[in-house]
Amino acid sequence: MEQLIDRFGRRINYLRISVTDRCNFRCIYCMPKDGIGWKPMSEILTYEEISLFVKASAELGINKIKLTGGEPLVRKGIDRLVDMLKNIDGIDEISLTTNGSLLKKYAKGLKAAGLDRITISLDTLKPDRFKLITRLGNIEDVLEGFDVLEEVGFENTKINTVVMRGVNDDEVLDLMEFALNRGVDIRFIEFMPTDVVKDWQRYFIGVNNIRRIIEARYTLKPADKKSNGPSVYYSVGDGFVGFITPLSKAFCSVCNRIRLTSDGVILPCLGHPDRISIKSAARSRNKNEIKSLIREAIRIKPKEHALLNESIHSSMSAVGG
Repeated sequence: MEQLIDRFGRRINYLRISVTDRCNFRCIYCMPKDGIGWKPMSEILTYEEISLFVKASAELGINKIKLTGGEPLVRKGIDRLVDMLKNIDGIDEISLTTNGSLLKKYAKGLKAAGLDRITISLDTLKPDRFKLITRLGNIEDVLEGFDVLEEVGFENTKINTVVMRGVNDDEVLDLMEFALNRGVDIRFIEFMPTDVVKDWQRYFIGVNNIRRIIEARYTLKPADKKSNGPSVYYSVGDGFVGFITPLSKAFCSVCNRIRLTSDGVILPCLGHPDRISIKSAARSRNKNEIKSLIREAIRIKPKEHALLNESIHSSMSAVGG
């Protein structure tokens, strides 16, 4: 089988697909509170078009898929898409990142469709602060989501936490304890520039400071734990904590991914302006053209991101992080 190797020797085998730009939250680092211009549904790839893209990708060596949004569970029939992708030759794993608020409704169907893993974004355990960060969310819905995942048999659940100075950095230890008690991994993510937050430096707290907070209570031991992404893991008792450091310790040298937006645009790099649209090829059912466009995306994939360049800051709701 063909493999996708970029000009810097990195093997690309991981595809992140944003299935929608819509979300039922308005997180402060991701979306403005009002005045959001959603993409019209006529511009959004159908599940059949996404499936065709994944078939083309799998024939080129992509074997792991992550479904994101927006919030992927607000798109109707997401379990049908999981089932379609699960039956594509060469795809070994399908996971999904969610805010967790709709899991009570959809977890059982996702499990039946063959979804392998779920990651829940959770930045606070305090109800008032949760409302402040998400603007529209209810933390009880998310906490119930954890219970439902366990009930229907999901394993290897993860938590993603964006650490923000002066917002939730005082909860790092509480979130660690929550994850350890739940038996799930937690990854702490450095705050990064987006098109929504211009004064991002105000909220940034580097990984070394996050680690110091944790090491005041816990002993971190380097762990040889593999993941699809850039997280560096440490064992803590029977659990694991990971750190994702897009700014202080960029992981570009081992980047293994490309992204597909909900309206059919390949992003070779989250922090770079180059984009390639595959929508026309997908709408005409031209798999060979899609494969050529994927190869071109790999060809132009940059050596490293340019996240500190304000002119290219992305909308997290559109590209799925």
